[in-house]
Amino acid sequence: MTFWHWAMMALQVLALLFVVAIGVVALAALAFYVLDKRQTRDAILRNYPVIGHFRHWFSTLGEFFRQYFFAMDREEMPFNRAQRDWIYRASDGKGNTVAFGSTRSLSIPGTPIFMNAAFPPLDDQFATTDPMTIGQHCRVPYNATSIFNISGMSYGAISKPAVLALSKGAKEAGIWLNTGEGGLSPFHLEGGADLVYQIGTAKYGIRDEAGNLDDDKLRAMAAHEQVKMFEIKLSQGAKPGKGGILPAAKITPEIAAIRGLRPGEDGISPNRHREVDDFGDLLDFINHIRDVTGKPVGFKFVVGSSRPWAKFFELIKERGDEYAPDFITIDGGEGGTGAAPMPLIDLVGMPIKEALIRIVDLRDKYGLHDRIRIVAAGKLVNPADVAWAICAGADFVCSARGFMFSLGCIQALKCNKNTCPTGITTHDPHLQAGLVVQDKYKKVAAYAKTTTKELEMIAHSVGVLEPRQMRRRHVRIVQADGTSVPLDRIVPSFHREEYEDGAESYKIQTQL
Repeated sequence: MTFWHWAMMALQVLALLFVVAIGVVALAALAFYVLDKRQTRDAILRNYPVIGHFRHWFSTLGEFFRQYFFAMDREEMPFNRAQRDWIYRASDGKGNTVAFGSTRSLSIPGTPIFMNAAFPPLDDQFATTDPMTIGQHCRVPYNATSIFNISGMSYGAISKPAVLALSKGAKEAGIWLNTGEGGLSPFHLEGGADLVYQIGTAKYGIRDEAGNLDDDKLRAMAAHEQVKMFEIKLSQGAKPGKGGILPAAKITPEIAAIRGLRPGEDGISPNRHREVDDFGDLLDFINHIRDVTGKPVGFKFVVGSSRPWAKFFELIKERGDEYAPDFITIDGGEGGTGAAPMPLIDLVGMPIKEALIRIVDLRDKYGLHDRIRIVAAGKLVNPADVAWAICAGADFVCSARGFMFSLGCIQALKCNKNTCPTGITTHDPHLQAGLVVQDKYKKVAAYAKTTTKELEMIAHSVGVLEPRQMRRRHVRIVQADGTSVPLDRIVPSFHREEYEDGAESYKIQTQL
């Protein structure tokens, strides 16, 4: 047969396939038409059968098209492209310089602007941050070496390779990793990082069959040398007043065994700890865990109002400083999670920029500055975010979503569906294969190191030798009229050292 014969046969086959395809499409359209007209749940499909499906498809795809084609660098939520790109570059160890000028608007109320010194320290006068001890009253205090650390993300909410990459990266960078409320997995330990064991309201990993705290299991958990501290989670920013939610689709037999759950059932934590009805109970609970473990114990919560917490600090002074928590983690209402009801994720909880200052001031007002360490969390992912938190009074900053971006997160917003395309929040082996631990742990470490390095650069610029010397007077906050005011003028500090330094600084400014 000649070439032309083969060509004619191929064309006939293609024509036949085309006709068949048209027939299949026509039959599918007819089937959709009948189904759409008969269904009662959707008025659009009932009134506009077949073509009404395009509306749903375009609505679903809209968020992706906006991300890649239409949104400006500073427009996206919850994290814009500029924030994500900075993290991606930092994670790759690439240069993080930009050209031409800033794309950030400096006239938006609430924007922090750091006050560069007239004569900053020379490069050879630079100092790194000294380690800070947490839990000096404990049998086994923790000497924390890093300001910037990894916030709670539980195994179950995130995948095995994600946990392992975070643990190995944390070890490489010399920072701590919070386990999240899902218990301690072998992958947390395998990476070798310092760990903060989070005790959620369900007490996964350390509970008896009735869901109550089991002291023997708690003692066994504390026996792990890598477990340096215990954090009681009262609430988190994305869902204050509601416990953790792990959909059944994400609960494998291994996760069920670690948490003490039955496969096939949603993991729903109680909305609060049953043992804790008031501030006295909270102090009792903290001290019980500290007595059993011998290690520093703190708690994490979202501030609804700072007024009730004055009674908490008063109670500490009545009982004695030794009864105080060793640290307090403050999560902002803008915090994230794998799954939460929209009313809680959108509308409940004080933002970190207000909550942090209020709790810091209460701590300092009651003379507990050197006793209780403050950890800030909630959408703090870039060096400027961390620097602001340190200026406001935090001793440490933790981030979860920043480190998710370092793992390759693209903000697909599929965390609760077990279909995460980057393998971070899914237990689908096919999708997990995209997350290569030996590559990603280096990115985690690079992101942490770059954030700390640029935090130190900001500290150097404002005229101090290392970040923990930054104070509220070093940052200005843009007001509604476009002008900026030093933070220590807006919210004076109760900490004596900062108050005296700030008063002297204000005196000099007014003379000028």
